[in-house]
Amino acid sequence: MFRKVKNWLGIEGVKIELDIPEVVIGGKGYLPGKIRFLSKTNQRVETVKIKLIERYVRGRGDEKKIDEYKLGEMTLSKPFDVPGETSLEMDFKLPFELMKSEMDELANKNIFNRGMVKFAGWLNSVNSKYFLIAEANVSGVGLDPFVKKEVFIEK
Repeated sequence: MFRKVKNWLGIEGVKIELDIPEVVIGGKGYLPGKIRFLSKTNQRVETVKIKLIERYVRGRGDEKKIDEYKLGEMTLSKPFDVPGETSLEMDFKLPFELMKSEMDELANKNIFNRGMVKFAGWLNSVNSKYFLIAEANVSGVGLDPFVKKEVFIEK
């Protein structure tokens, strides 16, 4: 009985780790990496979803606005088993496309606009952070394991 509850909660079930480069070049259009599965007991993973999210923050105080954009997503839909007391690694290449704001487009038109756009962004506290999220759908588990890791993208 106790083992069933622990299994349903995922306590001794599958854990996920991400191994990605420290800096990703945005112009390449893909994010390479490895996803590692660890488990204390034998488990069956049905699917794995991997997605890249941009968290775009602007403004200060009460004027602060936050938006999230999905830049890329992939699903590994072939089921596989994770043996107990061992780890399993899979390579992936997540295709993504960076979004450009009107200000980014203006900055790219000529070199003189870049300074103005950078200054305007600083005044409005504009900031983008990128996160890679991986979630596995494990058979017989109520709370699926997931991991969220910040990614540094060089534009």
